[in-house]
Amino acid sequence: MNERVLYPSTGIKDVSLLQQEDQASAAVGAQDQADAASDCRQLTYFELARLMERVSRRFSGLVRAELTKLRVDDIGPAQAMVLLAIGDAELSVAELLDRGHYVGSNVSYYLKQLADGDYIDRVASQRDKRSARIKLTEKGRMLRANLRDAAMAYERALNRGHQDRQNLETAFQTLHQLELVWGSASRYDM
Repeated sequence: MNERVLYPSTGIKDVSLLQQEDQASAAVGAQDQADAASDCRQLTYFELARLMERVSRRFSGLVRAELTKLRVDDIGPAQAMVLLAIGDAELSVAELLDRGHYVGSNVSYYLKQLADGDYIDRVASQRDKRSARIKLTEKGRMLRANLRDAAMAYERALNRGHQDRQNLETAFQTLHQLELVWGSASRYDM
C-alpha cells in the first residue's frame, strides 16, 4: 500500500478529506487512462496491416511446425507456399508470379530450393528455351497433399458454423479490397 506523509492536521476530518480527494483523483486518473486506452484501441488501417503481418508470421510458424511433423527440413514455409501455389498445374515463372504476388528474385531462390529438394521439375519451354515451365514431382505432390490435409484439419477446428464461414468471407473480402486499394495507391501515387 502507498504510505502518504500527511501534514500535521487538526483532526480526523482532514485525513478523511484527503482520502476522498485521493479517491476522486484516482477515479479521474482511471477515466483518463480509459479514455487514452479507447483512443489507442481505435482501429486504423495501419493497425490492421500490423495485425496482418503478425498473423502471417504465426501462419508461417504453423506451416513450419507442419513441415517438422512431416520430417521435411530442406524447405521452409515460403517454399511450401510456393509449392501450394503451383498446385496441379504446369506453369511458367511469370504465371507463378501472378498467382502468388511474389518478388521475382525471391521466387527464383524458392524455385531453386524446391528443385534441389526434388519437389518440382523445371522443364525448358519448347518455344523459348530461355523460359521454363514448372510442375510438381511426385515428392512435391505428396507434400502438397499432406499440407492441404493439415490445412483442412485447422479449418475444421476454426469453422464451427455458418457465422464463422460468413466471418471468413467478410475478412477475405475486406482484405481483398484493401489489396486492390493499396495496390492502386502505390502504383498511382494517390
